[in-house]
Amino acid sequence: MLNKSKLKLIASLQRKKSRDDEGLFVIEGDKIVREFLGSEMKIMTLIAIPEFISSLSEEKLKLAGEVIPVSYDELKKASGLKAPHNAMAIVGMPKASLTVPVDTEELLAALDFIQDPGNLGTIIRAAAWFGIKKIICSENCVDLYNPKVIQATMGALLNVCVSYTNMSSFLKEASDLDVPVYGTLLEGNSVYSAELGKKGIILLGNESRGISDELIPYITCRLTIPKFTEASRGIESLNAGMAASIIFSEFARR
Repeated sequence: MLNKSKLKLIASLQRKKSRDDEGLFVIEGDKIVREFLGSEMKIMTLIAIPEFISSLSEEKLKLAGEVIPVSYDELKKASGLKAPHNAMAIVGMPKASLTVPVDTEELLAALDFIQDPGNLGTIIRAAAWFGIKKIICSENCVDLYNPKVIQATMGALLNVCVSYTNMSSFLKEASDLDVPVYGTLLEGNSVYSAELGKKGIILLGNESRGISDELIPYITCRLTIPKFTEASRGIESLNAGMAASIIFSEFARR
């Protein structure tokens, strides 16, 4: 049974300040919980209906610090979802690195001021699918552990290292090391015909404003996704998650 203090803790973890203070975040959903069990992420408390708990092996159950069987009605009271699944968990945050060095040997993504949780989650999921293992976020991006971000990743977060840093400083270091920076802009070379490398940084901008002006000078190759229609209503631009998926796909295809 869930006591009042546990319910209060779960509710508080909807807020970034509480997540940071406690070093904890919440995951919800049968698939995500199963993915996290046995990963490097530490499940502090597993909260689930008895049927879900009984479906797990003893080895999996031992990986959770605490297991609380609940009724579905109890789960609904704790859940932040309109239609909860059968399980949720409180997870310990990994320690964030204070510095993020530029990797000169890999292709990684850099996100400037992404604000929509669904977009960040989708970008993480796309990165995992197309083999991008690192994402660097500017300090004003939406919080990685926002419940909506976690939900949108569908567990793909376990395959991608996401860090936050001062983006201007990060890109300046990249420039000093001659690391190519591929910036996604409305005006640029078509991603389908541009020369793309296997190393470098793919820079994606804010949903409505694009890449910040102060970051533009660091771009060494301007990329755009061409539109293949004369229609204009409702398609002035692509959503950030969709654009990232297309860009990642083209890099992977090459």
